[in-house]
Amino acid sequence: MKNFNIKAVLFLNYFVFAILLNSVGTVILQMQQNFGITKSSASVLEGFKDLPIAICSFILASFLPKIGIKKSMLIALFLVSCMCFVMPFANNFWFFKLLFTIVGISFALIKISVFTSIGLVTNTDKEHSSFMGYLEGFFMIGVLAGNVLFSLFIDDHDPKSTHWLNVYWVLGGVSTLSFLFLFFTKLDESDAKSEKTDLLGDLRNSISLFSYKKVLFFLLCAFLFVLVEQSFQTWTPTFYKEILKVPTSMSIQAGAVLAGAFALGRFLSGFFSKKFSWIYVVSFCVVGFAISILLVLPLTHNIHINTNTNWFNAPLVVYLFPLMGGLLAPIYPSINSVILASIPKYLHSAMAGLIVVFSAIGGTVGSIITGFVFQEFSGQQAFYLSLIPLSLLIVSAIIMNKLKINPKK
Repeated sequence: MKNFNIKAVLFLNYFVFAILLNSVGTVILQMQQNFGITKSSASVLEGFKDLPIAICSFILASFLPKIGIKKSMLIALFLVSCMCFVMPFANNFWFFKLLFTIVGISFALIKISVFTSIGLVTNTDKEHSSFMGYLEGFFMIGVLAGNVLFSLFIDDHDPKSTHWLNVYWVLGGVSTLSFLFLFFTKLDESDAKSEKTDLLGDLRNSISLFSYKKVLFFLLCAFLFVLVEQSFQTWTPTFYKEILKVPTSMSIQAGAVLAGAFALGRFLSGFFSKKFSWIYVVSFCVVGFAISILLVLPLTHNIHINTNTNWFNAPLVVYLFPLMGGLLAPIYPSINSVILASIPKYLHSAMAGLIVVFSAIGGTVGSIITGFVFQEFSGQQAFYLSLIPLSLLIVSAIIMNKLKINPKK
């Protein structure tokens, strides 16, 4: 297979950061149990993760091809490897703020590099869309693996136990392995560079993207989608623990089931993107997810679960809730691919930076709002609230589909 080695590296890098980024839901739950942190206070961890992603993406997006795509990914993997080896000794909330800050900075480098690299290793719009779907699906496999991994280190009998921190030895090892794999892999970056411009010219190219209405509506779509997605991913463990009253390890495993549903949905998007227009896929998913919220959330009221509950004897809603993620999953790779395929390859880094910035802001806003509503009202009302951004998302996607981009503009 052409470009097999570098494609494998992109999958592995995404896998590593999927685990680290999406561990925030588990960490928020453990912070409440280990250190007595409130929900609203713990929700700021999403900001410590997402704001560095947004800031660094905005600063680095235009310059990254000149810095070097491969070099940027190596720096990111080195930083998170070092931080992971520090975390088993963490004994205060600020350690986790620092962890997610480092993870956020590093992911900014990784995601821009990965999104830029996709254009270098694919040849057609459909191939681009398909590879994006499979890559995002593998990202969710990483989320699934991360939730299962963390749950294996949880002590259900001692909520105050910090034994779970030993999981970071494993994550440090995986990050180091990814670093070594990338170090010995070649990547031709020439097409990602515009030889006609200097750094100031690259910055002008990035700013010029805002002149396209299609880009503006895309960024709104990305913001709204991640707002909803991150709300569910981050707060599912807490929802299972406090609303459904299942054991802590099972709450974290529910996050793995949600990730599995996301992975399946994104792998299927890689298939369906070859068969149907992206707008049909996105519209079906948004409407289906909204309907599933209205049907499933009412089942979570007045649930009676005893201490012996496990995955073999749990009520139906325990399984249904995370499976909704399968409907939400195809939206992100679909909209990302269509906008990247609409612009020249030398602008992919700048566009990837904007994707990361608006996604990060959406994730932070979504998590903080959900955490606040969860604490002040209820978990159900926090998730019902997602119907508002979902409605705005489908309207924005329809408008985006009608707009065109002329690269020569």
